[in-house]
Amino acid sequence: QVQLVESGGGLVQAGGSLRLSCAASGRTFSSYAMGWFRQAPGKEREFVAALRWSGGITYYADSVQGRFTISGDNAKNTVYLQMNSLKPEDTAIYYCAAAARGWVGPYYSTQYDYWGQGTQVTVSS
Repeated sequence: QVQLVESGGGLVQAGGSLRLSCAASGRTFSSYAMGWFRQAPGKEREFVAALRWSGGITYYADSVQGRFTISGDNAKNTVYLQMNSLKPEDTAIYYCAAAARGWVGPYYSTQYDYWGQGTQVTVSS
């Protein structure tokens, strides 16, 4: 069984930075892509960023473009999310996800096969 474990969340003031990490453990598997979603209280889970290993293609939600950077190590099935210029509206639980096969697109949670438990990010104003 594959497990994804996130770390790096916490409390930060507006304008600050955090770096999230996600590592896969368990049985060996090769993923097509990995990504990050977030869910704020009372809201649906939304796409944040994704990294397709083939070609190193990255995808971002408009709300984080230019502030967040996704990177990773395919061989280790590890992905990172560097978050700069954080805003109070970035407050949410951040989830790591892995797509084992190809996808229709990176933006849909249904395209991912494995999920982490989430890490809380809180940005104070």
